Amino acid sequence: MSAIYVDHAATTPVSPEAAAAMMNVLQSDFGNPSSIHAHGRQARKTLDEARRTLAATIHAAPEELVLTGTGTEADNLAVTGYVHAHQHKGKHIITSAIEHHAVLHTCQKLEKEGFDVTYLPVDEEGRVHVDQVKQAVTEETILITIMHANNEVGTLQPVGDIAAYAAEEKIAVHTDSVQSYGLEKLDVRETPVTMLTASSHKINGPKGAAFLYVRKGTTLTPGVTGGEQERKRRAGTENVPAAAGFAAAAEAAVADRHRRREHAEALRNCFLASLREHEVSFMVNGPNDHYLPHIVNIYFPGIEVESFLVRLDMEGISASSGSACTAGSVEPSHVLQAMYQDDKRAEASVRFSFGTENTMEEMQRLAAVIKKITDSMMVDIF
Repeated sequence: MSAIYVDHAATTPVSPEAAAAMMNVLQSDFGNPSSIHAHGRQARKTLDEARRTLAATIHAAPEELVLTGTGTEADNLAVTGYVHAHQHKGKHIITSAIEHHAVLHTCQKLEKEGFDVTYLPVDEEGRVHVDQVKQAVTEETILITIMHANNEVGTLQPVGDIAAYAAEEKIAVHTDSVQSYGLEKLDVRETPVTMLTASSHKINGPKGAAFLYVRKGTTLTPGVTGGEQERKRRAGTENVPAAAGFAAAAEAAVADRHRRREHAEALRNCFLASLREHEVSFMVNGPNDHYLPHIVNIYFPGIEVESFLVRLDMEGISASSGSACTAGSVEPSHVLQAMYQDDKRAEASVRFSFGTENTMEEMQRLAAVIKKITDSMMVDIF
């Protein structure tokens, strides 16, 4: 039996287009893009082309993009960089209880520095409501950071409405769009966010590449100093091959966005239907609409999740219990705890996330294996 990879929310295989773009740069453009000689100018040209391509995917200007190493770094730069630069206006931040830890841990760190953070609760679909944001705003509020789509359950947040309200109140908005980039339409001309995070390895690009969109006129305190790169917002020699690979993957993903979304929805429907056909006991964690189709988080009553994942792995199936950034943690998902206030549900739920290479046959086999494992685990209990 061939292996089945259903952990695309953690990372994705590198596409042929991205790999070819990287290899071309690795073999020809070894210059430092900050050098003024011919080799440096060629590397700068490649970097500028990649930046233009990436900016176009969200309808931004190239100079509004800060190239970073990871989405986590971009989130850190957005939150810390903005509040440090604007703390003279206020020291209040609004976020949600289900953000990626790149945002949550950063906010917790800022609390120790004297900032005030409001962590908005979510409903059982994992959604924040605009009225909650409005009620949380104070005269001290300088930043709202709400993710566009949750990386564990796929819930889409009303970021457009939040950003429109915040613009009226002259409050900055950052949105982590790492999971939605390449599947959802992102247009910073229509959605007045101040900052937006996207990452390469979630869309079949290489690891080690991401960007932070920063609306023109927005000032940030840099998180990394020691150089003039990225318009003094992020020091350090840029990773030109990774940027080229990211741009190639992004261009392909955005151009094929509708087909990718339809394929993910079909996989999701096939998987859930197959689970029902096999009479597996389960519940879907998250919303019935307004979700990313490639992520489905499922509660299997009575399972022990670590043992379940090991058994899946022995069958050649790769899935996860939540964010890859919490690997090794024995704590239940903070996202599911916030949604259901139920440790048992959080401790018996598995995230499956699909990609372009997955097939309907794989979904049917996946459901059959889950049936075998859950039946075995029920026998073990009794």
